[in-house]
Amino acid sequence: MRMGAGSGGRAARVLGRWHALPVVARDGVLAGALLAVALLPPLTRYSTGVGELPVRPADALAVVAVAAQCLPLAVRRRLPALCLLVVEAGFAVQQLRGYSTFAGQALLIALYSAGAYAGGRVDAARARRRLAVVATAGYAALAAGLAAAGSAEGWFGFTTFYVTLCACWAGGAWMRRQRQLEAERRERTAVETLAEERARLARELHDVVTHHVTAMVVQADAAKFLLDPASHEVAAGLDAISDTGRHALSELRHLLGVLDPAGRPTTDDRRPVPGGIRDLVERTRAAGQPVDLEESGTARPVRGGPELAAYRLVQEGLTNALKHAPGRPTRVDVRYGTATIEVCVSTESVPAPRVPSTVDGGRGLTGLRERLAVFGGELTAGAHAGRFVVRGTIPLGDGD
Repeated sequence: MRMGAGSGGRAARVLGRWHALPVVARDGVLAGALLAVALLPPLTRYSTGVGELPVRPADALAVVAVAAQCLPLAVRRRLPALCLLVVEAGFAVQQLRGYSTFAGQALLIALYSAGAYAGGRVDAARARRRLAVVATAGYAALAAGLAAAGSAEGWFGFTTFYVTLCACWAGGAWMRRQRQLEAERRERTAVETLAEERARLARELHDVVTHHVTAMVVQADAAKFLLDPASHEVAAGLDAISDTGRHALSELRHLLGVLDPAGRPTTDDRRPVPGGIRDLVERTRAAGQPVDLEESGTARPVRGGPELAAYRLVQEGLTNALKHAPGRPTRVDVRYGTATIEVCVSTESVPAPRVPSTVDGGRGLTGLRERLAVFGGELTAGAHAGRFVVRGTIPLGDGD
């Protein structure tokens, strides 16, 4: 029992070391081992072949044919097409000359490898079909040559051997398909896991932030009842706080719908959050930031991303203005073109020490760059002539 357990452990370690080797090294070992075995005289009668020509004693050309069949297996996964063609040529020489060697097994391995690995990234199916046609033509030429040399094999023997070769190719093709299915399964699992994690984080964010924002709105509403009726400015400020808080709650619900665990965006995700850019500017003015809005062109209905990206760009620019330059004049320019939406948010006299942290380390601007890049747009942000400018261009596409 102990001996068996120890042997099993050693076998597992050896197998682990074997799989740890690079693919090129493993294929090289296979090619070298098959070459060494094929050159052993006792194994010459164990030959894979077709044609049944009289056996010819081995000579220098026989060694070349054996090497041509065995050595290309070292690149059977990196260059499967080249490997198959060279092995097939060596096999043809062996059969036409009547050599009997163990190297004929290499043709079966090369066919399996071609079925499993042949075909590049572009139009792989067509590349495999072409290789199959060339290999079949080569076998037909070999069969014709053997028949002309006096082979007694007959059409049934040639056909049976061809079916065997096709089975090796089909086995490799089946293995390739299994690898593809496994890769697709892993990709689907990764996407589903990511979607579930995003949904979980969105729910946690919604629960935590909603609690605090709701408390802020309730307190702002309650404070209005404790004010002197003449305190109109304070009441207006509390109204702004209350309205902003309610809008934040609406956006949080919108975000949770976008990050649905099943990956199905809600209908609201295809349009900007309620209110649009004008409403966003009004709320920022109510918070005490002087903002001028200039819109040109005609806003057309855009389904999904571009219009929402423009809204988020204005929102981020106004948020930066409130955080880093409160009370300073801010200007928002939005131009709706036939092919793009151009947005520019600029704020006067941004304090220099705060600009680098916003440009280099700000998560909001980084997220905006990624959002615009999805549509082929561009985002620039930085100080210019005493102003901090956030400028973006969003292509509209075809509006789908």
